[in-house]
Amino acid sequence: MATYIHTLADWPKFHWSHEILATKLAAVRHHQGRLIGRMEGLGFPLRAEAVLQSLTEEILTSNEIEGEVLNREQVRSSIARRLGMDIGALAPVDRNIEGVVEMMLDATQNYVAPLTKARLFDWHAALFPTGRSGMTKIRVGAWRDGRSGPMQVVSGPLGRERVHYEAPAAPLVDREMRAFLAWFNDENSLDPVLRAALAHLWFVTIHPFDDGNGRIARAIADMALARSEQSPQRFYSMSAQIRIERKAYYDILEATQKGDLDITTWIEWFLGCLDRAFDGAEIILASVLMRARFWEMHAGVALQDRQRFVLNRLLGGFEGKLTSSKYAKLAKCSQDTASRDIDDLIAHGILTKDVAGGRSTSYSLVPVQR
Repeated sequence: MATYIHTLADWPKFHWSHEILATKLAAVRHHQGRLIGRMEGLGFPLRAEAVLQSLTEEILTSNEIEGEVLNREQVRSSIARRLGMDIGALAPVDRNIEGVVEMMLDATQNYVAPLTKARLFDWHAALFPTGRSGMTKIRVGAWRDGRSGPMQVVSGPLGRERVHYEAPAAPLVDREMRAFLAWFNDENSLDPVLRAALAHLWFVTIHPFDDGNGRIARAIADMALARSEQSPQRFYSMSAQIRIERKAYYDILEATQKGDLDITTWIEWFLGCLDRAFDGAEIILASVLMRARFWEMHAGVALQDRQRFVLNRLLGGFEGKLTSSKYAKLAKCSQDTASRDIDDLIAHGILTKDVAGGRSTSYSLVPVQR
């Protein structure tokens, strides 16, 4: 049987090589500062849009890592409403999405508040409003109790499962979490970015809940990163980068949890992933600036609310080609109205008909002039 770090005599006395990490940490902090400076140099509307896009990506991808696909427009609508942002018509939102958004916003907007057992229970209850994970009933808003057996991370087909990790036994969870929360809320000299890396690993190693541990671990890391920036505004998505590097993420977690308490390699990987997440923020910035230029170009065009709604979907988060039937479904209008709206947008030079292909005529945005 594998030996896990939480069974070692010195657990949880983590340590790492400051010499190995110093240069990388300084580079990441510099990159972080440059990114925040650029984003804060934007006007308020563009900055707000960047925050909205970043939070949307964070929530979508943190759930995708766990195999759960959320509706982008519902996530975006829920965030916008909670932040008091006007993005036009808001999509109806399922209660499970409301819960996911509530957890993430509490972690990042209220980053100064202590992380407590009650707060974690609230986050967990928000993630599972029906008391179920899929078809399985789970303990919600409470530590796992072990009734369903050991907490294991398993892959492979039934009968040939591979156990990647086994968490501390359920009777130990409350004690382990008291130690973790005391450390997380202790204002010591540890750099907040290093705190984010360590908090992520420590929490997911305890695995205190029946389900949702990965998402909550990433929310805790985001909370620590917000503290590192002293700002509730999120301009990048760590989860989006983790999703891209998902195999490496699980491999490094497994190797670290089966290793010793020297977690230098884990922190190195975390810092590298965070640095690459900052690079990913450039894509969000380019998208925000493109959207702003688009609306500046067409500021003098009188448009229906449903046209603005569909155009905003095309400007971000729309999958596939726009057809008149998709337009009608998005705008909740008749096929005839959709066709008239599209013809109007073509006449104003906003949409263009794609080169014939397939059974349905499709349309694209006219490229924004730089």
